Amino acid sequence: MPDVTSALVLTAGLGTRLHPLTLVRAKPAVPVAGEPLIRRIVRWLVASGVSKLTLNLHHLPVTITSVLGDGSDLGAAVRYSWEQPVVLGSAGGPRLALPIVGGDTFFIVNGDTLTDVDLDAISDTHRRAGALVTLALMPNPEPAKYGGVQLDGQQRVVGFVPRGPRAAGSFHFVGVQLVHGQVFSSISAGTVANSIGGVYDRLVEERPGSVVGFVSSCRFVDIGSVPDYLRASTLLRTSTSIPGSAGGRIDPTARVIDSIIWDDVQVGAQAVVERCVVTDGVSVPAGAAFSDQILIARDETIVSFPIGAQG
Repeated sequence: MPDVTSALVLTAGLGTRLHPLTLVRAKPAVPVAGEPLIRRIVRWLVASGVSKLTLNLHHLPVTITSVLGDGSDLGAAVRYSWEQPVVLGSAGGPRLALPIVGGDTFFIVNGDTLTDVDLDAISDTHRRAGALVTLALMPNPEPAKYGGVQLDGQQRVVGFVPRGPRAAGSFHFVGVQLVHGQVFSSISAGTVANSIGGVYDRLVEERPGSVVGFVSSCRFVDIGSVPDYLRASTLLRTSTSIPGSAGGRIDPTARVIDSIIWDDVQVGAQAVVERCVVTDGVSVPAGAAFSDQILIARDETIVSFPIGAQG
């Protein structure tokens, strides 16, 4: 188990790439194969020995707090850092949360990805390198989609490149890092600031070797966009996954085919729902038919978005 037992989970983002699903829930609260993403992340952290957790909140915060609470049912101790009136970014958020997280060193974990990276190995690499930041990396699987991290022969980070041709041969950040809180100390609390594209770039330039990479062949499941979400839901669905939802009802005569059903959903008699995402509180009328749509409840009606239009 890692000697660091605290983590900040970044859950404050607006989730614009996952629109329109994030009109209903914050991205970390969306159900993936029947379970909210944040609960999957917390369960993994606890199993890895990291149970003192802080989550930063901004967009639709109650959708996160209502599915996680204090984390005790998962063996975690969860606290929250509120970012209002704006999201403070990947460095500003950690700066604001420092007094809540406690401790000099802690993990930062993205709230929109799943991985099984070895936290103990990251901690060991961090300690041996005497680093301020250790990024969990894998060979970049899709340079056209993901920007990359460049390393030298000693696994020190020497630069960050945008997605595209320059990212070929780079490494992909899997959303887990180990940091010393002091790297954020130069930021005023409440200031918007980024790590990559800001604080970390300056560290790489001014203190070579202070930012290092831990490279492995870990699993990486992205939930960033609607296509990513659909792929992840298919990948993680098991034979015991239930297509129905908590608090909802699907009429026995209805046909629900290859669809993702959220909570409190009603599907009426003879209705057909095929290859859809049906979000919280939607009531599909008897005899209605939907295919390849995201369905959202609005003022007792259904607003639909073609899945093929999402990217």
